[in-house]
Amino acid sequence: MRKKGSAKPAYVRQPDAYIEERVLNAACYIAENGATVRETAKVLCVSKSTVHKDVSERLRMLNPALFNDVRRVLDINKAERHIRGGRATCRKYSKLALK
Repeated sequence: MRKKGSAKPAYVRQPDAYIEERVLNAACYIAENGATVRETAKVLCVSKSTVHKDVSERLRMLNPALFNDVRRVLDINKAERHIRGGRATCRKYSKLALK
């Protein structure tokens, strides 16, 4: 129930069972496979934004230990991101040069 003039709800809504299951599936996939948010989104057929919100916000409330594991993987992925981007660019222009 909202108070008059309040922008935020007066209560905190608990996540639905489906959302909890999706959060845990995404987190387990990332932790087990060392996957990126993009890879996880593709496998689970949801958007990257959804996966990111699930593992960076919702997971912290549901399972703090798993959150720490996933955070480590995502930090590694973030540190390596510029290398993957450079390799992709190299492959792109190598293919163009062969044409």
